[in-house]
Amino acid sequence: MSVINSDLYDELVLLHERICRAIGDPKRLLIMYALHQGPRYVVELADELGIPQPTVSRHLSALHQGGLVEKERQGQTVYYRLSDERIIDALDKMRTILRDKLAASARVVSLTQPDNEEK
Repeated sequence: MSVINSDLYDELVLLHERICRAIGDPKRLLIMYALHQGPRYVVELADELGIPQPTVSRHLSALHQGGLVEKERQGQTVYYRLSDERIIDALDKMRTILRDKLAASARVVSLTQPDNEEK
C-alpha cells in the first residue's frame, strides 16, 4: 500500500470510528430518524421525542461532531438536518442484519427448549 493510500485508509478508519461512536446511543438514533422526516430545531425534536431539550442539544452536538448532521442558523433559531440521507439507508441495513440475527437466535432457543407438556 502506498503512503498516500495508507494515509487515506487511516483517515477512512478514523471517520468510520467517529461515525460509529456518534450513532452509538439510542437517543441519537431516534434523533436521526426524526431528522430523516425533515429539518428540525432543538425544541421541536425535544417535544416530538419526549427528550429534555438539554439532552437533545448534547446529542445533536455529538452527531454534528460525527459529521452526521448539519446545522443552519435562521435568525435566532438553529435548524438541524441530516448531512447525508444515505446514513438512514445504512442504519436500516444494520437493523435488517440485527433482526435476522435475533430471529436466528430465537429459532435456536426454541429448538433447544423442551416442549411444555402439561402433566
